[in-house]
Amino acid sequence: MQKSFLASENGFIHLCGHRGHSDGAPENTIAAFKATRDCGGTSIEIDTVLTKDNEIVVIHDLLVDRTTNGTGAVKDMTAAEIAGLDAGSWFGADFTGERIPTLREVIAAAHELDLVIEAEIKEKVNLAAYVEALKQVLADPRDCGRVMMISFDHAHLKAVKAAIPNVRTGGIVHERFADPVAVALAADLDELCIDLSVFDPQDARRLHEAGIAIRCHAYNPASIEEATRAGLAWTDELAGWLRAGLIDTLSGDDVTWLHRFRSNAI
Repeated sequence: MQKSFLASENGFIHLCGHRGHSDGAPENTIAAFKATRDCGGTSIEIDTVLTKDNEIVVIHDLLVDRTTNGTGAVKDMTAAEIAGLDAGSWFGADFTGERIPTLREVIAAAHELDLVIEAEIKEKVNLAAYVEALKQVLADPRDCGRVMMISFDHAHLKAVKAAIPNVRTGGIVHERFADPVAVALAADLDELCIDLSVFDPQDARRLHEAGIAIRCHAYNPASIEEATRAGLAWTDELAGWLRAGLIDTLSGDDVTWLHRFRSNAI
């Protein structure tokens, strides 16, 4: 069964934990994904890189140094070596022993937790091998039906869809375009992932008219507060856009905040 990323089909707005509920658990770990569900989320945004033995693992960086007790490049390590690293203790002692999961493991967890996945392609070294590995991971339609592959590289997303016709794709954008619908259609995208700071309601209406889903990334509460102090009306505008049905997925680091904000807004 294919899960929808459109609020008009679901009857609700997805709340998406950015790297999971990364405000309360180590990013890109099963603990962060479970916390997303526990905080009221229905979606997770994750990052993916290819290992030496062509397994797709869930980590943001090309190096393991920042979020594990190891050092080195993911491309130089096997999936077994990656699995042996501690990816939780850097965040807090309660998370000691958390591992870097594979994409297969995250999809299995998403079935159990009833989450959809927005999986960003962070691989930069061997994109051809990544796509071949992705074909195998998403071979089961039930697995593919929970996943949206996303990237800043819209050309690569078009190639991914050509290789895996059933996969849905979302282009990440940090700036406005003169014609966002044309941008999405040119790359055969199913979604645009738009930062709150550049979200435009007229663009959103046109995207929805074209059948393109919209994920709005709302950062974290500290960034929202800082913007408010600077005179930006982000919270008022965001609440209005949610009420108007212009956003299908609202993402951020703190899923508890997202849940509270959505509840108050609509």
